Order: sequence, then C-alpha cells, then structure tokens
Amino acid sequence: MTVETSQFEVRLASGEADLLAAQRLRYAVFVAELGGDGPLVDHANRLERDEFDAVYDHLVLVDARRDAAALDHVVGVYRLLPGDRAAAFGRFYCDSEYDLGPLRRSGRRLLELGRSCVHADYRGGPAMFLLWNGLADYVLDRGIEVLFGVASFHGTDIEALKLPLSWLHHNHLAPEALRVRALPDHFQRMDLVPAEALDRRTAMVAMPALIKAYLRLGGFVGEGAWIDHAFNTTDVCLLMDSAAMSDRHKGYYTRKRPPGADPA
Repeated sequence: MTVETSQFEVRLASGEADLLAAQRLRYAVFVAELGGDGPLVDHANRLERDEFDAVYDHLVLVDARRDAAALDHVVGVYRLLPGDRAAAFGRFYCDSEYDLGPLRRSGRRLLELGRSCVHADYRGGPAMFLLWNGLADYVLDRGIEVLFGVASFHGTDIEALKLPLSWLHHNHLAPEALRVRALPDHFQRMDLVPAEALDRRTAMVAMPALIKAYLRLGGFVGEGAWIDHAFNTTDVCLLMDSAAMSDRHKGYYTRKRPPGADPA
C-alpha cells in the first residue's frame, strides 16, 4: 500500500529508520510542543516511544526532500493496530483508559488508531489528505468495520473544556452496543453543561480539528473522558462504525476525503 506524489509518499514504515523518524516526529509534537511525557520517552535522542510500537503498523508520510539519514524524512504519522493482532498481543493501547468490552463483544473487525500527528511546517497543506488516503486504503483492504482510538484535548483544565465535552456527550454519544466507558481511576464525566444551554458554534471553536473531522464522518464518542496527566491531555474515545454511516458520510469516506477539509 503506497500513495505517491512528486514530493510525498505515504506507506507503512519499513525498517528502523522509518520507525525512529516517526518516533522523533511524535517527540516534537507530543513532548516538545504539547508537554507530554512517558516512561519510555527517550529525551536524550528525542524519541517518543512505548511498548506498543513493536506491534503496531506505522503509516508514515515521507517528504522526499528531507534527509532520511538524519531521521528527518517522516512528516506525518498514524499508528494502526488491527484487532486480531491486538488479541495476540493481549491488549489495545486504549485498554489502559477505557473498558473496551462492548467492542470485543461486538464480534466486528476492529482497528485502533493512535499517535496521529503532522509536523508543524506541514499543517494546513496536503499532509492530512495524503495520510487519509493511506488510512482509507488500509481500512478498505482489510475489511475493517469499526475504527476507534483516543483523541485528545490539550490540557487537563476541565472548566476550560466543559463546552466541547458537553457537546460531545449530548450530541455524539456512541450507541449502547459500542459505548466504551472511561476507566474509573481517571474518569471525567462529560455532561457538564445542560444540552439546552449549549451553543454549537461556541463548542466547536474549542473542539480539536481531528475530533471535528471524525464527527463529520459520522463518528461518535464513548462515555466519559480520561484525564492523562503524563501527556497533559484530556482524552475522549472516538469510534466510527462503517455499517452505521449515512450515505453522505460513506461518500466522504470512499472518496477518501481528508479530515479537516471542510469548515466546521
């Protein structure tokens, strides 16, 4: 699976240089830019890594003009874990934040998404469009039925996040059959403002672009947010059920429309 232009290539990481470059990009975004940390983060070499990297597929966006020898060539990344591989490994990343029992009991073909980021110099350009093309190919080739993963609000000040969290709870809560729930140790309820007191535009201004993109594709969220102090984020679990997509949303998906391409 490869998507190419004259400057960019989207493919699954192959070899140590690709993986290290992806981890260096993740460090630049999640650690240096957003203030995150973790037990396996390598500050000396500027690598954001964890124990899941060995079992995930890493979808990378490569800029051919940048230096691969300097681990500078990866400018966008998605981390992907199919359900059968997670079963062999013993768990998903999201198991540390959410009770995924409803997904496992569904019997559906699952794909966990994570660590999605784009180099600061490439945001607002074609980077997410190209990554989305690669992700769509990956999903369609494997017959994936439900995509899920945590998406993050920067910071852990719940008062500042009460409007978008409440909007998600009142308008985009997952159907009960797929409704995962944040684990109790860091659980944060999201119904913080009554539905009748919410203004959509105000809530959407505070909504991260990635979350808005998946809402436009018919996505929904699990119950409760999870406070991640190590990464300085407030996480929600996003889910997309391909069988439940409306015809309009399926049109976006099968045309490989890029997340974030339309105004909110």
